[in-house]
Amino acid sequence: MKNNVELNAFLTDLLPFASVEQGKQYPEIVVPLEKWHETAQKLYENQQVPFDYMIDFTAVDYLTKFMVVYHLESTQTHDLVVVKTYLEDRQKPLIETVSDVWATAEFNEREVFDLFGIRFHNHPDLRRLFLEDDYGFPLRKDFKDEINVIELSN
Repeated sequence: MKNNVELNAFLTDLLPFASVEQGKQYPEIVVPLEKWHETAQKLYENQQVPFDYMIDFTAVDYLTKFMVVYHLESTQTHDLVVVKTYLEDRQKPLIETVSDVWATAEFNEREVFDLFGIRFHNHPDLRRLFLEDDYGFPLRKDFKDEINVIELSN
């Protein structure tokens, strides 16, 4: 696309169920959780601006809910977008994997699972990457490590 105004209009047409706004640098797309996998496929498969590269992926803990954040790039047009969705169930956070869309998501999702406890439905190998199975999830704001006396403050 020539500019972010055109890209925002294109994304609004492509994803009518999403909220598309201009962020500080890149367009930001907020999608309903149940539309996340469909959104990923549409962004990856569209011919005009195929977002074929997942640059980064992380999560944010708001104490009452989680937000997952994906940074995507089109290697053809060099456009970048940020895609966000919210997980309201803090006790059993679950989102559909996109490792079938972007292969790089497989290890990023394992890392987010390991550090936040967010599960990825249909992930091919969802297991902890760095920590022991019974350790807890250290990037959650309510995490407490009684053995090593680690406590995150708000």
